[in-house]
Amino acid sequence: MTTNANTVHGLHAPKAPKAPDDPYAPYAVPNAVSALAAIWLAVALGALDTAIANTALPAIGADLHSAAAASVWVINAYQMAVVACLLPLAAFSDVVGPKRVFIWGNVVFTVGSLCCLLAPSLVWLALARGLQGIGAAGVMAVNLSLIRLIFLPTQLGRGVGMNAFVVGLGFCMGPTVASLVLSVASWPWLFGINLPVGLLGWYLGTRFIPGRASQASRAPHPTSSKADAIQRFDVPLAALTGLTFGAFILTLTAAAQQSDGQVIAASAIVTVLAGLALLRRQKGAPAPMFPVDLLSRPLFSLSVLTAIGAFATQGVAFVSLPFYFETVLLRDPIHTGFLMSAWALVVACVGPFAGRLSDRFPPAALGGIGLAILSMGMLSLKWMPLDASGWEIALRMGLCGLGFGFFQSPNLKAIMSSAPATRSGGASGMVAVARLTGQTTGAALTALCFTLAGTHGSGWALGLGAVTAATAAALSWSRLWAR
Repeated sequence: MTTNANTVHGLHAPKAPKAPDDPYAPYAVPNAVSALAAIWLAVALGALDTAIANTALPAIGADLHSAAAASVWVINAYQMAVVACLLPLAAFSDVVGPKRVFIWGNVVFTVGSLCCLLAPSLVWLALARGLQGIGAAGVMAVNLSLIRLIFLPTQLGRGVGMNAFVVGLGFCMGPTVASLVLSVASWPWLFGINLPVGLLGWYLGTRFIPGRASQASRAPHPTSSKADAIQRFDVPLAALTGLTFGAFILTLTAAAQQSDGQVIAASAIVTVLAGLALLRRQKGAPAPMFPVDLLSRPLFSLSVLTAIGAFATQGVAFVSLPFYFETVLLRDPIHTGFLMSAWALVVACVGPFAGRLSDRFPPAALGGIGLAILSMGMLSLKWMPLDASGWEIALRMGLCGLGFGFFQSPNLKAIMSSAPATRSGGASGMVAVARLTGQTTGAALTALCFTLAGTHGSGWALGLGAVTAATAAALSWSRLWAR
């Protein structure tokens, strides 16, 4: 007896994914390449700008005659704005569609870059960086949900792998681009280079990124006007969410910089009170802004915790290693910059490969293997001999990059695929929240190590980074038994 290939137990089976010879494979929409170019231009610009600002901070402080502690607000203002706006903008994208949030995020980031270019003082620069952070939050909140929209479900790993490649490439190029620009121009032009790229991304995004009506991966959404959408958006809840996460980052940052105890205590109290008010207001909401509905899913919550642990390790490494290379291994700053880029370069190369593997093998297993490698890489740096050559250091940094790259793409796929398609915005927002929370936690832990151990603090921090990576590996493997 033969069985019809298109029926299963007498019922029509769903249509198979597009054949490999389809002109749009592996994409679910036309003009996918142009749409991806818009998304990845914005993503790369955000990663590049972050690395540039970190590299150029001493030059900015010297030119504006600002102390180091005050200059750090160029970084802090950006981070606080991003974390405060991520979840509100992710929730707003579920109401009005991710394309609108992405386009306006790109516009605000570009305008913020223009304000940075023209900033006459440190205060104005910090405010402009905050505006940049709001725009970057719009891009970060929806870039993965847009990738989920564009790629077929069976090819999602490839999409997030390419996304990891773009982010890694941006971070890798940041120090080099900063050095080249500063060699021929003043620091404001570090932000000026964002303008043409931002305009190009806006043009491509406006023309080619599909709107909500084109989303093959979403359930049908009722047509609504902009006014109806805004009316359904809970503005007070968005304010509480922003206040909670902004105060949380301020608490971690103040602790890391050993600020006044009253500042730390006040920001911690605000975090707790605003968080309680947030949970009370959104109770019973079908799509809560702080996605407790998604976090109640074991696979999603474990993936987020794994990401926090992994990015905490990255935060520990990126803060402690420059001090370790320059004060312990006696390397000059230029050499240190090249050594640090080895990590990001390997992540960029491994990301697409790991993403493709996650389409065939469990992301939980791949992420656990990668984080175990990362833990070993951190230990190899801690136990590295003082007379290690540049190649020996680069190989150890590459080992860390290999482990981190093997984790990142599969974990992104696990987070996005464990959330319903109608909650892609909330899931994408939590990816960025987990990353920034982990990095800030890592920086705070490193500051604590320096406080407790003085000149030996960098070695302590590397050992602590190995522990956080091993813990994240255990969390990743535990997902094999999660439903």
